[in-house]
Amino acid sequence: QVQLAESGGGLVQAGGSLRLSCVASGRTFSNYAMGWFRQAPGKEREFVAVITGSVSVTYYTDSVKGRFTISRDNAKTTVYLQMNSLKPEDTAVYYCAAKAGWSYSDSYFRSGYNYWGQGTQVTVSS
Repeated sequence: QVQLAESGGGLVQAGGSLRLSCVASGRTFSNYAMGWFRQAPGKEREFVAVITGSVSVTYYTDSVKGRFTISRDNAKTTVYLQMNSLKPEDTAVYYCAAKAGWSYSDSYFRSGYNYWGQGTQVTVSS
């Protein structure tokens, strides 16, 4: 089992920044790829970014490229999402997720992840 706990959400004005953190406990953290997803009201949960386990290769959805940065600290068993130039359409509950091993083909889908956190609310005002 892997337990995930997100923090760092809040209310920010458009153009501002937030950094989300997700602390993992349980199995060997570096064995897991870590992803961030988000879910806006009335919408499906969507992929935001993923970082692989040991070599930290990163992938992003197009709408956040150049604004968001995913990173991880394996010693602290923590994954981060630095969000800059925030827009009102970034408003959502943000979830971190852990994926055992690595497979690019399903890393963009909820079904590709084994464990999920409870989420943290990000609200961007215009």
